[in-house]
Amino acid sequence: MMIVRAKAPLRMSFAGGGTDVSPYPEERGGAVLSATINKYAYASLMPTGNGEIHVRSLDYDVVAKYHVNGDMPYDGKLDLVKAAIRHVETKEGLSLFLHSDAPPGSGLGSSSTMVVALLGVLSRWLRSPMTNYELAQLAYHIERQDLAIQGGKQDQYAATFGGFNYIEFLDSTVVVNPLRIPQHLINELEYRLLLCYTGKTRLSAHILQRQILAYEEKRENVVRALDATKETAVALKNSLLQGRLDDFGRLLDEAWNLKKAFDSAITTPQIDEMYAAARKTGATGGKILGAGGGGYLLLFCDFDKKHLVAKKLEEMGGQVVEFGFEERGLQAWEA
Repeated sequence: MMIVRAKAPLRMSFAGGGTDVSPYPEERGGAVLSATINKYAYASLMPTGNGEIHVRSLDYDVVAKYHVNGDMPYDGKLDLVKAAIRHVETKEGLSLFLHSDAPPGSGLGSSSTMVVALLGVLSRWLRSPMTNYELAQLAYHIERQDLAIQGGKQDQYAATFGGFNYIEFLDSTVVVNPLRIPQHLINELEYRLLLCYTGKTRLSAHILQRQILAYEEKRENVVRALDATKETAVALKNSLLQGRLDDFGRLLDEAWNLKKAFDSAITTPQIDEMYAAARKTGATGGKILGAGGGGYLLLFCDFDKKHLVAKKLEEMGGQVVEFGFEERGLQAWEA
C-alpha cells in the first residue's frame, strides 16, 4: 500500500507578531522576523479506495470517520482537516494520521503548521503541486476565512518556506524574504537560546479578539505598540544579519515589553515571575512565543549562565526543551 507523508516545521517568532493580524497589515503594513525549528507537524495518508475518510489525530485524541460524498459539517471537531479535504475535492477514500511535536496552543504555530502539512500530503497524493505562496495562502484562507479562526498570516508562510525569514505583509500581499545567516551565527544562537515550556497552553483567539478590537478602536497605546514592534522586527533582523547577537538579546526584551501592551492577558503572574527569575539569573532578553498567555518562553542567555537559567526555570515548574533551527520548510514524500 502506498503511504504519502508530509512534515512542516514549527516556528519561533522573534518580533513583529501582531502586525500580521488584520486589519493592521492592510492599513499600516506589517513585518515579522521568524525562524523554523526542528519540531514538526506530521501528516500520513493512506488511500483506502472504499469511499470513506478516516482521520486519527493524536494531539486531540480524536478518531473520526466520514464519507467522501457525505456532509462534513464544521462542528468544532477536526474542522481544519475537513476544510483542507474540501479544497482538494477528492472522491477517493483515504486514511489520515496526524500528530505534532508541540501541543495546540503552545505558541509555536502548531495549528497553522498542521494545515500546511495536511495540504502538503494531499497535494502530493493527488499530484496537484502548488507553489509555496499558493499553499501558504490556501492554508491562511482555510483558517481565517473558511473557519473564521482569529489569527495572523505569519505561521502558514513560515511553515511552508522554512528557515530564517523576514516576512512583510503589505495590504493583501505577502513577501517572504529569506535571510542568509552564516552557520556560525546559527550555531551561536542555538548555543545561547533557551526554550522553556511554561506548562500551560492557551486559547489565543480571545487575546487576539481583544487586540483587534483595541486596534480598530485606534487605542493609542496599542497602535503605538504595534508600530514599535514592527520597527523592532527590522532592528532584530539587522542585528542578526550583522552578527550583533548581544543586541539581538536586548531587542528580544524590547519586543516582549511592547508585546505586553497589546492585551493584558498576554502575560500572567507565572510568566512574569519566570521571566524575572531568568533575567536575574543570566538571561539578557526573551519573550513568550505566539499570542501569549502561556506556551513556550524563549530566552537569550549569557553563554556561561544558560545552565543556571535552565535550572532555575525547572525549579519553578518549567520544562526546558532542546531544539535546533531547521532551514527546510514543508516536505512531502512517499513511503
